[in-house]
Amino acid sequence: MSIEQRIEQPVYLSLAEACRQLGVHSSTLRRWADNGLLPVYYTPGGHRRFAITDVQALRERPPTSPAPNANSLATRWASHALAQTRSELREGDQHPAWLSRLTDDERAIWRHVSMRLMGVVLRYINADPATEPDLLQEARAVGSDYANHARRLNIPLTTALEAALFFRDALIEAAMDMPEQTSTTPATSARLLRRINQVLNVVQLAVAAGYED
Repeated sequence: MSIEQRIEQPVYLSLAEACRQLGVHSSTLRRWADNGLLPVYYTPGGHRRFAITDVQALRERPPTSPAPNANSLATRWASHALAQTRSELREGDQHPAWLSRLTDDERAIWRHVSMRLMGVVLRYINADPATEPDLLQEARAVGSDYANHARRLNIPLTTALEAALFFRDALIEAAMDMPEQTSTTPATSARLLRRINQVLNVVQLAVAAGYED
């Protein structure tokens, strides 16, 4: 059994499947996603996908009011960050050196952790203050799980952190690009950047702590 089969894989729903789960029209779900009420991911072909855990959470707490503009910004940021990451991971001369040192199983772990982390970051950006501690704890668990998987595969700490920093840089650079691509105010952009950093700091410390245990 491969590493991808042994670790728990996130389950993603198509737009139609998520609509059936939530009992809403596709236009409603698109609006919720565009407003940041539901994290959305995109396939290389541009199709929307929704994590089943996010759909279930929204079903338990249906939205009662529109999300603030910052949430729409978060969704645009996530799409830009994912596109930028895919571009930098393309085959060719620009391939990151650390990636070429990983086996297929090790890359599977990194992709799995990256998707989990993106979901946590998106939810934290849009979170109520009461839910922030739980989301930071989830981010800490993502970092710890990554460290545990990496250690079992004898991935050096330096390489594990290189992979984590690559993903972090992509998210931060995407946030820094937002004022140029949208009518975002400096204050809104700074808040977005600050909240992304809060989550990623927790994750990186958890990765380092996982290697010390």
